[in-house]
Amino acid sequence: FMVAYNLPKIVMPLLAGPYLDKFSRRKAIYTLDFISAGMYGFLFFILQFELFNYWLLLFFSMIIGSIDSIYTVAYDSLYPNLVSEGNFSKAYSISSMIYPLAAIMVPVAAYIYDRVGIAPIFLFNAGSFLVAAIFETMIKVEEKHTGDISEKYNLKKYTADFKEGIKYIAAEKGLMVITVYFFITFLCTSAFDTLTLPYFKDDPSRGVMLYTFVMGCNVLGRLVGGLVHYKFKLKPERKFTIALIVYAATNIVSMTVLYTPEFVMMGLMFINGFLSVNSYNIRISSTQSYVPDTNRARFNGTFGMICSAGAIFGQLTSGALADLLPKREIIVVYSLINLVAVYFVMWLGREQVKKVYNRAL
Repeated sequence: FMVAYNLPKIVMPLLAGPYLDKFSRRKAIYTLDFISAGMYGFLFFILQFELFNYWLLLFFSMIIGSIDSIYTVAYDSLYPNLVSEGNFSKAYSISSMIYPLAAIMVPVAAYIYDRVGIAPIFLFNAGSFLVAAIFETMIKVEEKHTGDISEKYNLKKYTADFKEGIKYIAAEKGLMVITVYFFITFLCTSAFDTLTLPYFKDDPSRGVMLYTFVMGCNVLGRLVGGLVHYKFKLKPERKFTIALIVYAATNIVSMTVLYTPEFVMMGLMFINGFLSVNSYNIRISSTQSYVPDTNRARFNGTFGMICSAGAIFGQLTSGALADLLPKREIIVVYSLINLVAVYFVMWLGREQVKKVYNRAL
């Protein structure tokens, strides 16, 4: 099911970009959420009345993966238009706290699943998406990127827009360096994400409960990091340096954390979460404010496609290697590759990346 969910993320962001640079992203967002509400409601219905079908559920997994990938491009491309001048860092600090807060629901969902099964969770999802979609229809924003809606938009124009977006990214060396680096980062960090839980499961002295606490510390670090980033504004000329240090530090943590005692492990993962969310805010606020609104969806679609491809490749290769080699050592190798990329990609391309990162927002 995870393969069916993730596969569309390689293609759909790239295909969605040209459309979302021509048509309303706001309408795309609430339309996709209304569709999601209907789909989860339907899944609740077929499970509640014991009409479960494996292939139908697999099909829905692919559709949900497609919706999520398109939604991400639409959301990332619309969000900067809702932020007033000079508040990008604060806005993305708030946005970065959504994931840690949402993560609180994971143990709640696990408890409900254990007690009453998955059907009520689907019903809750349907209700949540419906409420979100209703509120999203109330968003007031001027979407200047949209062209003349009466003008026919055919495959030829779509292809031209697609090629124009690719040329834009290729011409912007700073964005190209950032994209290449994050392809490697998603590839390497997916090894850590894929193998950490199995490592804890395989070690009787640690177990799943410790994994929950360790990852909980990471989520807490992200929440605290978002609050700190909101409160304190970074000096523009220091942003690249801070990001570079964070990229190196988080990889060192990934390499060493599973070799440390339990409480040290929790502390390191808290630090990892704290640092990660700050580097995320630097990257996302800088790139989204740098890319023109008319090209933003195509950039986000291409960036998302490349990063998703890296993550899936990392999951597959690290999972295959885990059948042959110790999991901790595999994580060390992948983290070391990422650490090397910090120098050979980000540091060597620093002059171009600074043009994107080191700006007052």
